[in-house]
Amino acid sequence: MKPGKKCIELIKHFEGFFPKSYRCPANVWTIGWGTIRYKNGKRVLAGETITREEAEEELMFEVEHKSKFIKAVVNQNQFDALVSFAYNVGQGALEKSTLYRKVRANPNDPTIRDEFMKWNKARVNGVLTPLKGLTRRRKAEADLYFSKDV
Repeated sequence: MKPGKKCIELIKHFEGFFPKSYRCPANVWTIGWGTIRYKNGKRVLAGETITREEAEEELMFEVEHKSKFIKAVVNQNQFDALVSFAYNVGQGALEKSTLYRKVRANPNDPTIRDEFMKWNKARVNGVLTPLKGLTRRRKAEADLYFSKDV
């Protein structure tokens, strides 16, 4: 399965486009549409810039990469929500999560919504802190996951 338009729109909506590198709330250097590591493997550093075209290439590379490991039997909306989630928290975090375990066991389990919502925190000054933006993103991902409009 390939990531759809809803996946890309969701990621872009929550990441926003930044042509200059900046530190995200978790204190990680980020650029473009939420890129933290370029497709060549190099981490984003302070003082870097990117064009919108380059940022699109980085986004699409990362989305394709994240989508390859999702092996659960899901519909397009569920797939898109999971790819957006993995784009934000990382492939390893999704693979080890109760969220993904539940998806693989029964993709229509209504408690999956609650699992999305558990991932609304980031380390801020060393303390795991709920962030409003992550709470909104997790709700949007869960809403897409359970949406019947394909």
